[in-house]
Amino acid sequence: MSEQSPAEDTREGYPDALPEYAERVLEVAERIPPGRVMTYGDVAEWLEEGGPRQVGRVMALYGGAVPWWRVVRSDGVLLPGHELRALGHYRAEGTPLKEAGRSTEGHLPRLDMRRARWDGGAGAEGHT
Repeated sequence: MSEQSPAEDTREGYPDALPEYAERVLEVAERIPPGRVMTYGDVAEWLEEGGPRQVGRVMALYGGAVPWWRVVRSDGVLLPGHELRALGHYRAEGTPLKEAGRSTEGHLPRLDMRRARWDGGAGAEGHT
């Protein structure tokens, strides 16, 4: 029989507090305007910390409370397992899409990254 110690979280006495990096990633996701997207790498570059995999991990664990569909893969492919939910958001927000060709598996569109990608320009106050 092994003895387990309770998990310790030293962040300001809040056991449910997010790690600081996760908070920063989610703040960037919230700033992305409707109809626009940033890649995982764009978010990491914006923060000047981490990389696409770290941002993806944060979004997978904590992204449900923010507009997760606005943080995307760089190739414009919709998030596997969440394609239809994301597509509904993209269509409602007017996010530029490239319609899928007949040979594309599932005939799902991709994001038009050239037109949909947001560089953090207008309304991006607070970038360091």
